[in-house]
Amino acid sequence: MKLFYRHFGTGDPVIILHGLFGLSDNWVSHGKRLAEKFSVYLPDLRNHGHSPHSPTFNYPAMADDLHEFIEEHKLQNPVIIGHSMGGKVAMWLALEYPELVSKLVIVDISPVKYPDRDAHFDIISTMMSIDFDAVHSREEVSDLLSPTIPNKATRLFILKNLHRKTRNNFDWRLNLSAISSNMDHVFAGIDIDSVYDKPVLFIKGGRSDYILESHEPIIKKLFPNAEIETIENVGHWVHAEAPDEICSIFSRFLEKECTFTP
Repeated sequence: MKLFYRHFGTGDPVIILHGLFGLSDNWVSHGKRLAEKFSVYLPDLRNHGHSPHSPTFNYPAMADDLHEFIEEHKLQNPVIIGHSMGGKVAMWLALEYPELVSKLVIVDISPVKYPDRDAHFDIISTMMSIDFDAVHSREEVSDLLSPTIPNKATRLFILKNLHRKTRNNFDWRLNLSAISSNMDHVFAGIDIDSVYDKPVLFIKGGRSDYILESHEPIIKKLFPNAEIETIENVGHWVHAEAPDEICSIFSRFLEKECTFTP
């Protein structure tokens, strides 16, 4: 599958993968910072953003898409940064093709199976329930989302997926039906019998429960050279809540200073 992507800068390649309900636009400011020293690629994963839709939606398929992307663009030993679902895609690819990837940065996700999270299903249900023939502005869509998504920042994040299908009608870019019917795959753990022994950095949000102490044995089993760093007082959206802190961590781990402010 040919993925839509954004590209900034020159140098050694870095690929940044967004999470569920996200798109490449979420990481543009970080991509531009890293583009001072790297050639940065920001793809939209399948069923997200401008990339193609498919009823198949699982980590093996998304890792295959990423493998194809790396081969298509002839990227040599890229660093892969992945947030949440994108982090699991990055882990899957590195375990399946360890020779392809030089380093991993995994932002607030573990390789474990997670229990279903009702909030995700509530968001999908609300998004799918909106009658776009009856709304005429982004503000109206935001108002319809607000009972389920009271947090304004989260609501604005979801609204990045809204686009004008025609002059008078909105629609979601997300393939909500495929995502909804495959949520068990999104919450799945990584079950590859392999080891990736190159450098890996896990970045945890201090107020998030996506990386727990109980996850560390499986992290170390799959990624024996992994380190875990916590950014305190932030939740799951680490890169949005602490952009300067995460940039500083990238600088240390990638050994090239991330200093440019867009």
